[in-house]
Parts: sequence; C-alpha cells; structure tokens
Amino acid sequence: MSNILVVYYSLFGNTKNLALEIAIQTNGTLRELIPVKSYSFNYNTAVKEVRNEISRGFCPKLIAGYESIDDYDIVFIGTPNWFKTLAPPVLSFLKQHDFSGKTIIPFCTHGGGEFGHIENDISSECLGSKILPGLAVDSTYELKNIKYWLEMLFEEYNIT
Repeated sequence: MSNILVVYYSLFGNTKNLALEIAIQTNGTLRELIPVKSYSFNYNTAVKEVRNEISRGFCPKLIAGYESIDDYDIVFIGTPNWFKTLAPPVLSFLKQHDFSGKTIIPFCTHGGGEFGHIENDISSECLGSKILPGLAVDSTYELKNIKYWLEMLFEEYNIT
C-alpha cells in the first residue's frame, strides 16, 4: 500500500475542502501549509498582496506543513489558482523538498481559470518525479467527480 500525503494551501477554504475529500477517499495524511504571515481576509487586499508576491517569485516562510515527505510515495499537491499559478506558500513547499522518485498529483480550485500554468509550475519544481493528471475544480464540483477522478488515476496508473 502506498503512503499518500495530501498537501494544500487554502485562503478561503475551497482548496481545504477539496484536500480533505481527497485525503478521506485515499486514506492519505492531510497537511496544511501555513505561512508565517497570513494574507488579508479582505479579498481586494489579498489580491494585491498575492500579485506582488507572485511577480517577485516570493516564497514565504512556512510555520506548518514543511515537515519531511520522505515517508510518502504519492504526494497530492493542492493550491488555489492565483493569477494562473501556484499560491506562494505552495511554491515554498515545493522548493523545500526533493521529489525524486515520488508520484505527484496536482489539484487546484479556481474561479474559471482551470489549471492555468499550475501543472507546468509543479513539474518544473518536482524534477525526477512522475506527474499524474491533476484535477481542477470550481465551486460547483460534486464529490462523485472526485471519486471518479481518483478511481481513474488509481486504476490507470496501478496505484495500490
């Protein structure tokens, strides 16, 4: 049986809910990424903060979620789609670990932008890993869609 880790960053709870469902359905370990400095809970202010960090390639220091991934074979990586890319805390996580030999499965929540560049951005940070097809959902997703995606992945890629 593979050891599964479900890592995510979520500001407003959408990605957290998706990560929780993936962890439940895969019996995976759930790990939230928490930056030292939180983003504003005001949407417009948060947008300005995020746009600035992404444009600078900023990787915030994490106070939770950075722990070792050595015991895991499969790592689901979840992020909101922010300006077509990863949330900066997810980039911090990716830069802190060696993903060689691991299976990486991206997932994201979005408001219409699907994956944007997220899958490519994850691939470029996870050298030496196997990247499987991810899942991008908006707020109208249904639990049966997650179940179907996971069943397809596990069957097609022979994950046990």
